[in-house]
Amino acid sequence: MKVLIMSDSHGLTREIDMIKDRHRDDVDSMIHCGDSELPMASLEMTGFLSVRGNCDFDEDYPNERLEEIGGLHFFLTHGHHYNVKMTLMNLGYKSEEANARIVCFGHSHIAGSKLIDGRIFINPGSIRLPKGIQEKTYAILEHENQDVKLSFFNVEGNEIKQLSRTYHLE
Repeated sequence: MKVLIMSDSHGLTREIDMIKDRHRDDVDSMIHCGDSELPMASLEMTGFLSVRGNCDFDEDYPNERLEEIGGLHFFLTHGHHYNVKMTLMNLGYKSEEANARIVCFGHSHIAGSKLIDGRIFINPGSIRLPKGIQEKTYAILEHENQDVKLSFFNVEGNEIKQLSRTYHLE
């Protein structure tokens, strides 16, 4: 099972379409962690499990979602309601309550992942305004057996190996 994860595209359309087209045939689901600044009904957002970010004004977006994808429970949020720029503790408590193994969020524009208390926290970064690195990023999660491989890519589709990780879930 493969899932494409992006966030913080802040009005971009061509780049969203380019990434969707690149991975259309090799992912099972697509997630957008908010701040698309596009209407939920826009063509670019079609096919995404998406949430509302602090810069999204379309009230059709939910603030958070709990989704089961390929047998894994995903908690999706933008992160601004959980103070993710300061700590992952609040998001950790919420994901524990939701019994989620995978936690996807954005807001900080900082790409990365962490395994905390048996949960994988994933921030795909931003495809428009990255922080911490110069690369504009998104991620692809691959789940097989108990292993979760997380690969980060720049907008051109090149893997950013220093961010990519494999985790083992028990």
